[in-house]
Amino acid sequence: MRRRRAAVAAGFCASFLLGSVLNVLFAPGSEPPRPGQSPGPSPAPGPGRRGGRGELARQIRARYEEVQRYSRGGPGPGAGRPERRRLMDLAPGGPGLQRPRPPRARPLPDGAPGWPPAPGPGSPGPGPRLGCAALRNVSGAQYLGSGYTKAVYRVRLPGGAAVALKAVDFSGHDLGSCVREFGARRGCYRLAAHKLLKEMVLLERLRHPNVLQLFGYCYQDSEDIPDTLTTITELGAPVEMIQLLQTSWEDRFRICLSLGRLLHHLAHSPLGSVTLLDFRPRQFVLVDGELKVTDLDDARVEETPCTGSADCILEFPARNFTLPCSAQGWCEAMNEKRNLYNAYRFFFTYLLPHSAPPSLRPLLDSIVNATEYQRLPDSTIPQEDYRCWPSYHHGGCLLSVFNLAEAVDICENHAQCQAFVVTNQTTWTGRQLVFFKTGWSHVVPDPSKTTYVRASG
Repeated sequence: MRRRRAAVAAGFCASFLLGSVLNVLFAPGSEPPRPGQSPGPSPAPGPGRRGGRGELARQIRARYEEVQRYSRGGPGPGAGRPERRRLMDLAPGGPGLQRPRPPRARPLPDGAPGWPPAPGPGSPGPGPRLGCAALRNVSGAQYLGSGYTKAVYRVRLPGGAAVALKAVDFSGHDLGSCVREFGARRGCYRLAAHKLLKEMVLLERLRHPNVLQLFGYCYQDSEDIPDTLTTITELGAPVEMIQLLQTSWEDRFRICLSLGRLLHHLAHSPLGSVTLLDFRPRQFVLVDGELKVTDLDDARVEETPCTGSADCILEFPARNFTLPCSAQGWCEAMNEKRNLYNAYRFFFTYLLPHSAPPSLRPLLDSIVNATEYQRLPDSTIPQEDYRCWPSYHHGGCLLSVFNLAEAVDICENHAQCQAFVVTNQTTWTGRQLVFFKTGWSHVVPDPSKTTYVRASG
């Protein structure tokens, strides 16, 4: 009898665990779901919700139209209006593929486009696209992390290949704030899922060795939401700047070379010039030593409209740029300029100079200083001090830094800082002492110091 009870209990636990794993794959949250956790009922819309369901429908339609624009715009492969059908496998009846189910009638917010939305262009590469059938017997599901909208998981397919799955984060900020405002869980999911769909379309249209490869996607009913979207992509390792600084200079140069190739591709893509509005290292991954962009839901294709050059100012912490306004009413090369400067700001200034071969250092200094600070060798700024903490000097801001990139980063994060002076003094740990200044109106010669001043726009 005891053995029988133990077998029943073990079977129950195994079934419960399997259900939890499936919930991880198709209804992810900001952390792995806890057993028995329920999403709860959708809150009713309150009287203070701005715009109500009509406003939610307007936002859904705007994102839907953006996806449609990227799907059919430009001369790239797969251009043309996509067919309106379920985003499932594109070859029904093929090996390992499943036929799409007939659409079901569902209530929609007033004025909102249908769901599921139209798919993007054709297959991202040779061979059939992966679909729901590929996710039926995955193993080793592992939660990797989440952002504002999406959660990411690592799984192993039946054939042994490891891939990444992306889905709307049911516990994320994007979905949660929408539900609190509009009280419409399904409509809010639809709004958030269009960002995931936009990213999927852009991964297809911007195919390149330094763009993460899209393998497929699947719609799957989950919890109280029908047709939740999961995308299947290449698996990469997160970019950790501290770890990269500990690698060889050759490996870091390879990453910078990858980024340079990506910048050129984004500036001349089939859709036109594409800018990444969020260009931080966490938007990228490393695949076999190559840098690849993975997060594209904040990408923008359209250049900034303008009536004059005053509308074409790019503002960054270290300097501003004023670009010309074209006769057609667009800021010339603003998307490309934004990408280029952010690449220097977040990658090149950290990865290129550190431990570079001596013969290349003058060239690398010229490259880095061209976008950050003007270098004034053998000089110092005797006055124009301000106080900061923790400072080695009671009357000014004297801090220790690891390298030039860290000094730039400190100055950019101090509102008063307009220049800094690198001394030939170090702490007992070998870190260099640097004075940070409010300006450079009075620069004097000093053979033991080097001054860096913010370049004017």
